Amino acid sequence: MEILLYPTYFPSISHYVALLQASSITFEVEDNFQKQTNRNRMYIYSPNGVQLLNIPIKHSNEAHQKYKDVRIENDFGWQKNHFKSLEAAYRTSPFFEYFEDDFRPIFEKKHEFLMDLNFEIFELVNSALGVQLPFEKTTEYFHEVPNKTDFRPLVNGKKDTFVNEPYTQVFEEKHGFLPNLSVLDVLFNEGRHAVSYLKAQQL
Repeated sequence: MEILLYPTYFPSISHYVALLQASSITFEVEDNFQKQTNRNRMYIYSPNGVQLLNIPIKHSNEAHQKYKDVRIENDFGWQKNHFKSLEAAYRTSPFFEYFEDDFRPIFEKKHEFLMDLNFEIFELVNSALGVQLPFEKTTEYFHEVPNKTDFRPLVNGKKDTFVNEPYTQVFEEKHGFLPNLSVLDVLFNEGRHAVSYLKAQQL
């Protein structure tokens, strides 16, 4: 299966199900930026249930700004807040401490462009999972892609209704099983077993 999808901020489980089952991966990099998508947000399982972590971006005066031109607003200390939220959510998970030092630097480094950050995160997550996922990037934008499975709609977290099979989550006794969070949720709870779990899911 040849797939087309967006680079996102700590991608959702549905993204990684698609990625790990693909024969070839192409990332869409020629689109216009859309607000309120997983391009700059992820969902985690906090002590209070689902928590949205959002990267603030610099507003542009252009009506249509290319995703690859979107700059991150680094004045708000969002990185420290996001890492604290991850700690509160996953400190007691089986594998958080194992991966903590791999992920901490990404929250200490200032990135200018959102897309660059997301590609760096992609490599980081793959390394943590122990997988290599070679990819290509688009060179122009097409609405229709007849030769690929178009998973670009997965970027819209609210419309992505994928439900994965349950695994053990830290706070599930309080709030039950929460599906399709960031892939970090599987990683911190399942460790390297996450790969076989993700490959077994049906999109």
